[in-house]
Amino acid sequence: MLDPSQSDDLPPIPGKRYFTIGEVSQLCEVKPHVLRYWEQEFPQLKPVKRRGNRRYYQRQDVIIIRQIRSLLYDQGFTIGGARQRLTGDEAKQDQTQFRLLVKQMIVELEDVLRVLKN
Repeated sequence: MLDPSQSDDLPPIPGKRYFTIGEVSQLCEVKPHVLRYWEQEFPQLKPVKRRGNRRYYQRQDVIIIRQIRSLLYDQGFTIGGARQRLTGDEAKQDQTQFRLLVKQMIVELEDVLRVLKN
């Protein structure tokens, strides 16, 4: 089975600590109002809120959003079904996130290597 949170058509996640809602919107190809709605529907999504109620997402949030996007848009789950799928198997989800982080680190290290070779 393909990894639902890492789609080839989505851009790689940059090596930053925090992302704005606009950046996450572009990285996940989902509009900002959809991200705000998903925060209400999925307890796993908890972006840090700073002054002015600005949202700052971390890498793990972006990965979860990509999983939600895949479940809803690619696999045809309902919001309730996607929520159940994400919360039902926490250990598997943690393992998937770990694998995604490793894959992302490899991509970033390859980019660094490419820069160093030039």
